[in-house]
Amino acid sequence: MEQLQTVFLAILVAFLGFSPPGMLNMTALKISLEHPRLQALRFVLGASSVIFVQALIAVTFAKFLAKNPELIRYLTYAAIAAFLLLAYTFYRQARRKVQIKLKESGTQSYWAGFTMAWMNMLAIPFFLGYSTILEAKGVLETQAPHNWLFALGAMAGAFSLFMLYVSFARVIQQRVQFIARNINYILSLLFLVLALTTIYNAFGGN
Repeated sequence: MEQLQTVFLAILVAFLGFSPPGMLNMTALKISLEHPRLQALRFVLGASSVIFVQALIAVTFAKFLAKNPELIRYLTYAAIAAFLLLAYTFYRQARRKVQIKLKESGTQSYWAGFTMAWMNMLAIPFFLGYSTILEAKGVLETQAPHNWLFALGAMAGAFSLFMLYVSFARVIQQRVQFIARNINYILSLLFLVLALTTIYNAFGGN
């Protein structure tokens, strides 16, 4: 029963966490519009496999990071750089129409999803934060095999969410470019605000 609860919680966390339109789900949507459905499926599989590793790292090292606050400080610096980089990236994407070119056969789309998921440096802190909160509430175990089950659940949740975007791509086909541009501007501003807030908390909040 505890194993099923771990999987269910991870599915829920990943599904809700990746629900807002972002780099991965919007790219999966665009690929499904411009290429055969199989290409979008390969992209989603690539991204989901990375999310499995990210969730596993977050849950496995949750207690270690909690006992080593110095590492949290370095992660804060890395987060600032990540926020600024992501803000700039989304701003550039908003300023131009991004064309996704993939071969009609092969595994290029899988590796595109794999690479883009690793670019999402917020995934590990995201899973770390939620797993820590859930463990503190007594509803989640983080030792083996629960850490592996959590990672599997996170992968399943992300995969399901991305496939929903792929499945409903045609429904919003006429509006996808408008939505993508505005989302990128919003995400760019969001990450800029997060970066400035983190900088203030790290250097000027004391």
